[in-house]
Amino acid sequence: MSTKDFIEKDFYKVLGVPKDATEAEIKKAYRKLAREFHPDANKGNAKAEERFKEISEANDVLGDPKKRKEYDEARALFGNGGFRPGPGAGGGNFNFDLGDLFGGGGTAQSGGFGGGLGDVFGGLFNRGGAGGATRTQPRRGQDVDTEVTLSFTEAIEGATVPLRMTSQQPCKACSGTGDKNGTPRVCPTCVGTGQIARGSGGGFSLTDPCPDCKGRGLIAENPCPDCKGSGRAKSSRTMQVRIPAGVTDGQRIRLRGKGAPGERGGPAGDLYVTVHVGEHPVFGRKGDNLTVTVPVTFAEAALGGEVRVPTLGGPPVTLKLPPGTPNGRTMRARGKGAVRKDGTRGDLLVTVEVSVPEDLSGKARDALQAYREATAGEDPRAELFEAAKGA
Repeated sequence: MSTKDFIEKDFYKVLGVPKDATEAEIKKAYRKLAREFHPDANKGNAKAEERFKEISEANDVLGDPKKRKEYDEARALFGNGGFRPGPGAGGGNFNFDLGDLFGGGGTAQSGGFGGGLGDVFGGLFNRGGAGGATRTQPRRGQDVDTEVTLSFTEAIEGATVPLRMTSQQPCKACSGTGDKNGTPRVCPTCVGTGQIARGSGGGFSLTDPCPDCKGRGLIAENPCPDCKGSGRAKSSRTMQVRIPAGVTDGQRIRLRGKGAPGERGGPAGDLYVTVHVGEHPVFGRKGDNLTVTVPVTFAEAALGGEVRVPTLGGPPVTLKLPPGTPNGRTMRARGKGAVRKDGTRGDLLVTVEVSVPEDLSGKARDALQAYREATAGEDPRAELFEAAKGA
């Protein structure tokens, strides 16, 4: 609806109150009419729906003292469609067409008002100069944070897990309006945008959430008792979430659009999942590689041989142990590690640990005794002492 139409419209008549009605009388009349013509009480009745819109528009102006003052002044200036000139304006045939004034559609008789006066009064009715719709903007839903604990194997291979989340959802009692009657009004401070501009110097301006409506763009005159007028209420839900393969302990995963729903057609927020990974009794992790410590006998380390090594979730692999392998040496089994982002796998790092038996059989003891005698002239610590003297 254009600014011209608004000024020609008698909002006092719409609400059925006199022009000198008090704020209390206007509010009382609005509440009575809103209950009578609310769409929920008149389902399928197009006339009642149109009447409800007219009532809401009238209350949006007359219910705000500042807007009401500007509206009264505009009505006094333009009357009911014709311009009222002052005493020195030149007499009886000096008449203006509101279409020329607000539409900018010509200069005849109007003296050339250029682009019209639509922009002057646009702010009064929460509309732009062209008579657009109320600028209540969509509002993005809140981001939601949650945590999940995975087993070591689930973290490596990926898993689908149920997550129970608590987030802000549209209040069911008031259908997200914040008003117990379902009839909030547009915030006069931010005119429905949910934001206010503040200068920052240098010709730039920044926007902040409106302090009066908390960024919603709407104000509830009769706050909903369930959500206290916020239009939002806590709600719990359980959803199945796929955790990708290869996640690490403490990693934070972002799932777009899985957070709280938006308002007025706004997009949903994001879901952030912090992952905790349990330990494995055999395997460890180092980046994209898995680690494992494999015990070997003294004979295997000294003489060499083939050693079977377990893998995570797959068949064992056989590694060839070269003769003279020292304790603590690490070998690599390629492609047996964690899944990388590109879908390839890291490696399995196998560390050799020479196992010393606590109990020896007589035959084994005799063999080791013979070995000792055969290597009696060798001192593996000789170089250590020489290095210590020279330091």
